[in-house]
Amino acid sequence: MEDTIVALATAMGEASIHIVRLSGPEARRIIDECFIPRSRERWLRQDNFTLTLGVFQDEDRVLDEVLIGRMSAPNSFTGEDVYEINCHGGPFVAQRILHTCLRYGAHPAEPGEFSKRAFLNGKLDLIQAEAIIDLITSKTETSANLALSQLSGGLTKIIMDLREKILETLAFIEASIDFPEDDVETLDRESLANRLEEALAIARDLLEGSKTGKILREGLLTVIVGRPNVGKSSLLNALLKEDRAIVTDIPGTTRDEIREYVSVGGILLQLVDTAGIWESQDIVERLGIERTWNALKNADLIILVIEANVQLSEDELYILKTYSDKIIVLVNKIDLLENEKIDIPNIDHWISFSVLLHQGFDELEKEIKRRVYQGEIINSADPLLSNTRQISSLEHCYAALQQAKISFNSTMPWDILSIDIRQALQYISELTGHHVQDSLLDDIFSRFCIGK
Repeated sequence: MEDTIVALATAMGEASIHIVRLSGPEARRIIDECFIPRSRERWLRQDNFTLTLGVFQDEDRVLDEVLIGRMSAPNSFTGEDVYEINCHGGPFVAQRILHTCLRYGAHPAEPGEFSKRAFLNGKLDLIQAEAIIDLITSKTETSANLALSQLSGGLTKIIMDLREKILETLAFIEASIDFPEDDVETLDRESLANRLEEALAIARDLLEGSKTGKILREGLLTVIVGRPNVGKSSLLNALLKEDRAIVTDIPGTTRDEIREYVSVGGILLQLVDTAGIWESQDIVERLGIERTWNALKNADLIILVIEANVQLSEDELYILKTYSDKIIVLVNKIDLLENEKIDIPNIDHWISFSVLLHQGFDELEKEIKRRVYQGEIINSADPLLSNTRQISSLEHCYAALQQAKISFNSTMPWDILSIDIRQALQYISELTGHHVQDSLLDDIFSRFCIGK
């Protein structure tokens, strides 16, 4: 990491300001050669994390009046000398400053290279680094809070506790192998069993919360399904608070999927409005209905919209039976009922609903939350696993610990038991970044913006 890197840290385009970020051993030299402070004396005694006003120039040509922020190593995001050049927001101005830094010896930063250097210099662990991109791409307050919790190190602490227990267990086993004459096995066998159980409990709790964490991060694929004219598109429009789908009294208006994101109770839903399920003779509409059936197979949540006191069709009964574990039933158009009595055979629980009267939306939100949080009260700031890579590593770690427990209970030789524990340690170390291949690092940080 001997190169000094530079990149535009703000989005390209017209703005109030742009920030050009420099990091590396030559950052100070480049700034000294290109920056003329208003007060050189003040600049020379400038404290860390302060701004200095002056002009940025290329030789004798002034490019812009700027504010320079200094963050000296090791007390910076990357752990290196970092300078941020705050210039006026025209893209041409920023590009001129960027090109000048390159001409004076800096190299263009790769996507995520600033964060990668922070990780390699021990300023972040891999969980915190991945939380940065999650925070940038978060679409709801809940997912942003989850990313902030991970970035603050709450999740890291739990996982590091798990790693420490695995290390202690492995050390105990290695001691038993190396010093059998000390009869370590007989003396502390119960202690080893307790350590294994503690490690398994931590991993199990993290995995149980990961389903919720993944939903909060990525959202729920939510398919709205029902007969034509039952109110599916009206529901979509009401949740989005805009007329996204065409609503008419003519059956079959929606012929293809309409996909939109919306936050309901802080939970991100990828809503899919589908073609109404019925026996259509229209070839185009039939293609849309076929897509509806395919969407149901992939859905995380299904909102089945039906009409009150209308006999369920065979298709509706099939959906209720096949996807019972992920269905919320909305009985829509209750405003059209002459009395409040609703009779729906074959359904134990439903939500009385009226898009027109805006009735039932609170109940729908509560039911979605109940499904996501599995009936528990979980704060969005609680440390939860949410990243697919992290969950996969922990699942492998948990499986290795379970195998170690089986080996232990079967009184297998210590060297066989140590193989299972070493595997668990390898997987948990991949999660934290203690042992990770360069190709995986490149893949993770390539998802970042240039300049981050």
